Amino acid sequence: MEDEIRDNCGVFGIISRGPCVYDIFNGMDFIQHRGQEYCGIATYDGKIHQVTHHGKAGVSFTAQDLEYLKGNQGIGHVSLWERQPMSWQSRVGDISLAFSGNIINADELIGDLKRQGHSFYRSYNIEVIAKIIMESDDILSGLCNLAERIRGAYALVILSAEGIYAARDVYGFRPLILGKDAGRTAVCSESRAIVNLEMDIIRDVKPGEIVLINDQGVQSLKQLPSPRKAYCAFEWAYTASIDSVMDGLYVQEARNNLGRSLARRDREEGGLEADLVAPVPMSGIGHAVGYHQESGLPYQEVFLYNRYADRSYTQSTQDARKKMAKRKLSILKYAVEGKRILICDDSIVRGTQILYKVRDLKEAGAREVHVRIACPPLMYPCDFGISTRSYDELAARHFFRSGDIDSLDKLRELERWVADQIGADSVKYNGTAAFVAALGLPREDLCLKCFDGVIPVSG
Repeated sequence: MEDEIRDNCGVFGIISRGPCVYDIFNGMDFIQHRGQEYCGIATYDGKIHQVTHHGKAGVSFTAQDLEYLKGNQGIGHVSLWERQPMSWQSRVGDISLAFSGNIINADELIGDLKRQGHSFYRSYNIEVIAKIIMESDDILSGLCNLAERIRGAYALVILSAEGIYAARDVYGFRPLILGKDAGRTAVCSESRAIVNLEMDIIRDVKPGEIVLINDQGVQSLKQLPSPRKAYCAFEWAYTASIDSVMDGLYVQEARNNLGRSLARRDREEGGLEADLVAPVPMSGIGHAVGYHQESGLPYQEVFLYNRYADRSYTQSTQDARKKMAKRKLSILKYAVEGKRILICDDSIVRGTQILYKVRDLKEAGAREVHVRIACPPLMYPCDFGISTRSYDELAARHFFRSGDIDSLDKLRELERWVADQIGADSVKYNGTAAFVAALGLPREDLCLKCFDGVIPVSG
């Protein structure tokens, strides 16, 4: 399964004065873009009730499911890879757990746990996490033990009799944010769910922080030592919804800045004659708006987005990604014919999808197609969540077989090769330094491993 995405998912948890299931249901719908294959809800009313489905939350849960899921506290999960939440009866009590992330040393931990007599259903990461937690005398101790033993990324929620525990790994790879109103307190992978449920954002859960949400609100139980921050930079470029804010940075602001950066590079390198700038929907919209604002080129949609299609990059296999890419976009021929078009997208991974888009635009009559990419070239597989699992998937690696793209000359060489491969008149990326500058966060606070190969985890 090395060529498949092993994780792209989102978590949601809430404590309410009244029944909570509809808030969970709606909250999951607001983070559905983080995973479309599986969804699940667990609630608590003295005992845990749980329902999971293969499919999207909005169409999978029946009226009978929602009636069954009783209680004033609960958690939800959307995923590409597995059914969550999962529930256990244990020495720490009855719990249900959901998480987002990836455990690098999962195989090693599974081997250790098996030698201790533990058994596994399918050796999922979530099973490893749960078994480590349940070895302790209580959930807080278990979460502290988890942080010591795991290498990798996680943002998790645990439903229990005491309330909802929420924790973020000591590097803060995956986002996790808190919100509230007069009668509800929530935790979620993205702020958009909190805002759209008409709640106020409290703050982000800090890297290494363990909190408990109950009738008294949010209690910070423990702040574990954090060697450094390592926020996933790809969240701002692609993964998160454009109306979210994470760790103090609005996604829309970040994408606009990345597009502006590309426009400045074009201007500094002699300018580009084009008739319009257009996005590759949906994640390319913010980048194209930024390019338009900086360059003054007219902004024009050239693709019609099929609102009933899923995100092609977050499909679980390459074949599914190709099919979804074909389904989700059609050409607006009136806007394209005879035009010199600059299109903005978030990244080039395998190169097949952007090749189809360039080809379709030219077949529809575009005179020229220039491609501008917000992210630096993807050179390394991701270890900490979504993204690629092998070097062979990365288009840039087919040109630069080893080493980093550490100079503008190398970047230009790659860009000429990519343009030739996809049939574009030109291709330009943001370099890593330009990408970091556009985000406006310290480089040492970001995980850029897929660009520069630096693994931020110690030990």
